[in-house]
Formats: sequence, structure tokens, C-alpha cells
Amino acid sequence: MVSYTSYFIYRRAENPLQILKFRSIFFFSLEATCWQTYGTLRHCHSGSERGKNQKLTNRVGLFWDLDNKPPNSIPPYEVANKLRIAASSFGVVRYMVAYANSHTFSHVPQGVRESRKEKELLYRLENKGVIKPNQPYRCKVCGRKFYTNDKLVNHFKQLHESEHTKRMNQIESARGSRRVKLVAKYSMKMEKYKKAASDILTPKVGYGLADELKRAGFWVRTVSDKPQAADQALQSHIVDIMDHRRVECVVLVSDDSDFVDVINEAKMRCLKTVVIGDIDEGFLKRTADTAFSWEEILMGKAKKQAVSVVKNWKDRDILKKLEWTYNPDEDKSNFNLDDTVTEASEDDNIEDTTCDEVDDAYKDDRGSWWELDSDDDATNRQSGKLSGLSVNR
Repeated sequence: MVSYTSYFIYRRAENPLQILKFRSIFFFSLEATCWQTYGTLRHCHSGSERGKNQKLTNRVGLFWDLDNKPPNSIPPYEVANKLRIAASSFGVVRYMVAYANSHTFSHVPQGVRESRKEKELLYRLENKGVIKPNQPYRCKVCGRKFYTNDKLVNHFKQLHESEHTKRMNQIESARGSRRVKLVAKYSMKMEKYKKAASDILTPKVGYGLADELKRAGFWVRTVSDKPQAADQALQSHIVDIMDHRRVECVVLVSDDSDFVDVINEAKMRCLKTVVIGDIDEGFLKRTADTAFSWEEILMGKAKKQAVSVVKNWKDRDILKKLEWTYNPDEDKSNFNLDDTVTEASEDDNIEDTTCDEVDDAYKDDRGSWWELDSDDDATNRQSGKLSGLSVNR
């Protein structure tokens, strides 16, 4: 095959129109060759990706009633991650919502109080030089080492907390695209600071429940301190999401039987329902499709059991599609049973009249049907019929 450059060199001075014609033909054939070579690969690749995207997965909504099921002595961030992992076994987690009143966020559980007292006593002994830590305390932001916790806390507050405050003020004062750029610029540093602050600094309110849940990806909402305020707000949120058909599976973290109506409503809308709580024989758990306890969530057993649960759901959906139900109105409209019945009745009347006439025409009073006629009788009957026909004519 002659290349385009060689052909152009040899035929440059002969005819420029032929050169332009060759150029158009050459590039057209090259484009067709590339399309045949790479177009099929691109088509196969897009087809495979389309097949992956079309894989049916349930959209899951995780709803947490913090007033009824707080994490208590368990670290909130750890519990939130375990819940998210367990909920992701049923599909793609799209919503993670937690509701509670201000008292729940400000309350400090008894186990957390005892651990704080033990740590304070340990830090006092370190400051007096009575005991020494086995390993020095390390700052998780800059990596510096300290031999007492008080020195680490002072370093963190004086240096890193002040820097974080400056960043936040800079972001809040900015507007438009500058603000977006600053958030992108400081996002890694702010995330690193939040992780370090949750371990070093003591939360000012409660034990850091709201901040830890937000860090885990939950949308935390504080309601009024009125009784049942959190339950009502969470119920309305679940119903709103169901109305807009944003989820196919509802995962509820609660032991409160007030949510039974919401679970029944979700089941009536053909949604999958999962309840996480500690009451084994509760009415809420018996209403849902499946249920798990805190222990199963923290131990990772719920993720293993969710595989069989999802398989049973798929089998149930397939059986529902294969089910046949009799709908008389639909069958009546499709086949017009009234018309067929009337036509059949008219045909029956016609058949009855014709049969009666035929029977009357062939009635014979001379004897029974099983008695054979002699030759004389047969000739007489035929002659009588012929005479009757002649008379009628």
C-alpha cells in the first residue's frame, strides 16, 4: 500500500485536483478502517458498562432513632460505620438520617463518665512524675512526641486549633468560586484535624455524638425536647422519602413500637424492611421482613446473614412475577364475554327450531323407527310423496 506522503511527493506537480481527490479518499478509508478496528471495541466496552449499570440494586435508606437507640458506651463513629456496612449488604445506601432532641446530644453515658475519671487520674499521676507512659503521646497532625497528655493538649490547642479556626473564618468570609477553591484546598487538612481532635480534645457538649455521626456520613437533625418529637419527625421523613420513591429498602434502628405503622406502610408499598434493635420479641421486629440486634451488627454477623435474606427477597420477587391472578373485569373486557354469550344463545335457538322442524318433517305415524318396512310399504310411500309434490306444483 502506497503511503499518502510518498504519493504526494511523486505526484505533487502533475495534477493538484488528483492530489485532493486522493487525500479525501485516503482519509475516508482511514477513518472507516479505524471505525471498524476500534468502533467495535468501543461498542463492546460500552455494552459491558451498560450491563454493569443495569444490574438491579436496591436503594437503601438508613434511619436512626437516637432517642430510643443511642450508642451509649460504644464509640459513636464505630457504631455508625458498622450500621452503614450492614445496610450496604441490602443495596446501595443513599440516605443516612439520625433524629434526636438536644438532651440526647448533651447526655453523657455512665460508661463514658467512668472512663473519663480514670483518664484524669492517670494524667495527674503523669504530671507528678509518679508514672511514665510506655510510649510517648504523638500528635496526629504534625507527628510531634510528648511525654504527658497535658503537654499534647496544650500544643494541639495553641497551634492546630488556632490554625483550624483561621481556615474556617477564611472560608466563611469568602464567596462564590473563591469559597469553593478554599474548601477544596483545606478539605484534607480539616478532615485530619477532626480525626485528631476527636481523640485528643474532650467534647464541649456531651461526648461528641453529633460530630462523630456527621463524620461517619449521617445527616443529623436536632428536634425540640417535646415527647415523641423525634419519632414524629423521623416518621414524616420516612414517609416523604417513600412518597417520592427514593428507596426500595428501609432500615430502621429503633425498638419503639410507634414505628409499626410506618413499617406496615412500607410493606404495603412493596418495600423491603429491616429493623435493628435489642428487643428480640418486639412487635416492631415481628412486623419487619428481617431484624438484627446490636451484637449482630457489631460482630459482623448481620452482613453474613444479609446475603441469604437478599436471596430470599429475589426469589420472592420472581415468584410474584410468575403468579397468575384471576381478574374478571379484565378478562371480560379482553374477550367480550357478553357478546359471546348472546351469540351462543341465538345459535342455540336456531338449532332448536331447525331440529324441531326436521323432526316434524320426518315423523311417521305408521310405526316405530326400529320396525323395518316391507318393499310394498316403501313403494307406496314413495308414490305418495311424488303425488304430493305434483299436487303442490
